[in-house]
Amino acid sequence: MHVPDGFFNAAVSVSAGTVAAAGVAVCLRGARRELDDRTAPMAGLVAAFVFAVQMLNFPVAAGTSGHLLGGALAAILVGPYTAVLCVAVVLLVQAFFFADGGLTALGVNITLMGLVAVLVGWGVFLLITRSVRNRGVVVVASFVAALLSVPASALAFTLLFWIGGTAPIEIGTVAAAMGGVHLLIGVGEGLITAVTVSTVLAIRPDLVYGARGIVAPLVLRGADGDVIVTSETRKAPVAARRPGWFLPAGIAVAALLAGVVSFYASSSPDGLEWVAEDKGFSDQATDHSLGEQPLADYGDVGGIPVGVAGVIGVGVTLAVGGGVFYAVRRRGDHGDGTGSDDSDKKVSA
Repeated sequence: MHVPDGFFNAAVSVSAGTVAAAGVAVCLRGARRELDDRTAPMAGLVAAFVFAVQMLNFPVAAGTSGHLLGGALAAILVGPYTAVLCVAVVLLVQAFFFADGGLTALGVNITLMGLVAVLVGWGVFLLITRSVRNRGVVVVASFVAALLSVPASALAFTLLFWIGGTAPIEIGTVAAAMGGVHLLIGVGEGLITAVTVSTVLAIRPDLVYGARGIVAPLVLRGADGDVIVTSETRKAPVAARRPGWFLPAGIAVAALLAGVVSFYASSSPDGLEWVAEDKGFSDQATDHSLGEQPLADYGDVGGIPVGVAGVIGVGVTLAVGGGVFYAVRRRGDHGDGTGSDDSDKKVSA
């Protein structure tokens, strides 16, 4: 659902850009409460993974496709403030390197796919997990939260286009079309999110932000004091505080998705493109100002294979996101609450 240049007038574009900038500023500050030396690399991986999976358009219905938005997934894995930053980094890389999503519409895209999707997704997730907190509920909540975040973003687009779009629309008709097709896309988003969260829970539950508090902590006493780790990691408490092998494995998965699986992505128009064509406002889109660079349209302009462009995108997103998250993290905090590096301590029960 990447909005191109030309869909919105200057007033809405500037207003959305202001909202997006303010939201990102708030999230840069809030992310300090979510990021530390342990979780900052995880956030970079999540941004790269979202970039990779967004390349994988899946068929929906009637010649329409959809792709992951990623707001709910990122919020559940690394926290809501960091999630907005993850999506913003992905959208920046896509807009400036791949001419995907308009530059004048960047504020609109961050508002819709970042702020709205994360706010709705995280809110729904909290509502479902407030009373009952176990792994099964977290996975179900992930599915529902991700599913609802997509039509919410689509309806927010409809409202903005009704206010300041460059073509007249019948808001009820467009809202029904956008909501309907994006509800179907939301099912795919929910499945991808649930499978991803379930997989990380099975391998490294300590790295899932939305699952904190599900497992009672285990206190191990060592010569230098107490170290708190989760029950799943009692056999390797030191490794549990860092992503360890999980980070390179996750990067490899993202590279595989972008570099190989992307060749099999659906070529059908996505939900927004389909509605724009069906309702007669697709002609309002203007050419991207960076549309002639080699990586534009994921390598198609420069004759670069989509898989190669995808791997480049994963690397750029990881570098940009990792740099941002490393810069805003809490210094000297390794997730154990002590604020100091105790990775060399020997701990015994």
